[in-house]
Amino acid sequence: MTKDKAQGIARGLTNYGDAAFSKYLRRSFASSMGYSREMLDRPIVGIAQSGSGFNNCHRHFPEMIEAVKRGVLAAGALPIDFPTISLGEVFVSPTSLKFRNLMSMDVEEMVRAQPMDSVVLLGGCDKTVPAQLMGAMSANLPAVQLVAGPMSTGRHKEHRLGACTDCRRFWQQFRSGQIEQEEIDTVERKLASTAGTCAVMGTASTMASLTEAMGMMPAYGAAIPAVSADRLRMAEETGRLAVELIGSERRPRSILTQEALENAVTVLLALGGSTNAVLHLAAVAGRVGLDLDLRKLNEISDRTPVLVDLKPTGQFYMEDLHYAGGIPAVMRELRDILHLDVPTVTGETIGDRIEAADDWVDRNVIAPASNPLRETGGLVALYGNLAPNGAILKRSAADPSLFETEARAVVFSSLEDLAERIDDPDLDVTAEDILLLQNAGPTSKAAMPEAGYLPIPKKLARQGVSDMVRISDARMSGTAYGTIVLHVSPDAASGGAIGLVRTGDRIRMSVANRTLELLVSEQELDARRGAMPDAKPEARRGYDWLYAKHILQAEDGCDFDFLVDRE
Repeated sequence: MTKDKAQGIARGLTNYGDAAFSKYLRRSFASSMGYSREMLDRPIVGIAQSGSGFNNCHRHFPEMIEAVKRGVLAAGALPIDFPTISLGEVFVSPTSLKFRNLMSMDVEEMVRAQPMDSVVLLGGCDKTVPAQLMGAMSANLPAVQLVAGPMSTGRHKEHRLGACTDCRRFWQQFRSGQIEQEEIDTVERKLASTAGTCAVMGTASTMASLTEAMGMMPAYGAAIPAVSADRLRMAEETGRLAVELIGSERRPRSILTQEALENAVTVLLALGGSTNAVLHLAAVAGRVGLDLDLRKLNEISDRTPVLVDLKPTGQFYMEDLHYAGGIPAVMRELRDILHLDVPTVTGETIGDRIEAADDWVDRNVIAPASNPLRETGGLVALYGNLAPNGAILKRSAADPSLFETEARAVVFSSLEDLAERIDDPDLDVTAEDILLLQNAGPTSKAAMPEAGYLPIPKKLARQGVSDMVRISDARMSGTAYGTIVLHVSPDAASGGAIGLVRTGDRIRMSVANRTLELLVSEQELDARRGAMPDAKPEARRGYDWLYAKHILQAEDGCDFDFLVDRE
């Protein structure tokens, strides 16, 4: 551990015009918290933690914080935890994505402003880990990520349950009349049975896995169950590591290189992970001046097999992935297409980490690269006049019979329009149509919610229809499934072509050709564009104003333009 000239409590002194007085005053106030002089002479590890009564995923954080502190104290430093904004996915309106950038600013500024020599980032729920990584990349203080871990599964009759893929499965059965109100009420109480993040390969689990893959946490840190004693031991190890990082050059910007980003994308595709991860990786990469090129993602997807059999695309859960060998076992299968010399926050390379991993693997959960679940990656980007800047399809969660489709569009102009008409028995729709939602993108009032999982119209669901092509400028929960095209860019609210589609227009999607085309002439589209009424400016204030003024499109990760590293 290298000592800086200004370390611990003496870092970044509040300026009163007298440095000696500033230090004296700070130490006197710190003493009021009961710290001894010996403790105040130690370097400080900050613990940026996002626990909240509005975040069920993080309810075990007090115990995890104590474990981190044990590790820090044992390694000779002083741990000090501090709160940041917390984003409990289902408790935030209109959507947690709108506040991810705000949380990232909170993390960045508090890490930079408060006296700490390194920081442990303690998060888990969908947007908290991306926000912490974004803030850490910008602050560039030595940092290591620690996650909540996945919740354990529950049971209902013969069913194993893990929020929230199973919640969607049962809700679809309820909408189609297969189960009654009493049973859906029973399932509701059993879906989320412990602390921790969703038990499937949703956004939280995906981002935890990609953080491990890019080297920002120790090996096996992503998948240990939240309730396991191993999760607390990982927290303690993370505290020790945070002390080791003090004074080192193992800072976030040295870890997230272009090669590390490509490793993360490769693992995302092999996991069949959340579409949200594309947004988050783009945003994290943008903080260090890197681009997540969607055409490059397609190249990687063409050579990356899907190896992990987890819901929503498979049958197992995150706790099964941990006991099957975890992310190191997945990366070992991918070693021929990974950058192995990429450094990690622990000091080893990715290649070293793979070699050190346990040889045993549960092949029920993690398939070998020689016999993958699917030959190509879980996600693919589509381009065309409907999505000039790209759109995302999670093909591993989709119906291959719909990959090459030309069909009539049934258009919903907003979330309100969708809610009002989707279950109307008189809705003019067939199973062969394409459902299209407008004005749910990042620049809309809705602020890009997870509304891309458009429900199957009730009258079709009751006929047994379980999937249709659905297109929107919105997002989709990582726990969802279906043939759903998301993140269409530019979005409708910013003038994108998706906002010009009318019911009855024909759309052609070709996954083979990576295309998404609106079969309407440019002359007609120009006429529609010219007939669009001018948008009336809304009175906004505070963060709502900041968001509306500076939000970027999906391909740039929906970060704020002034936070991206343009150098």
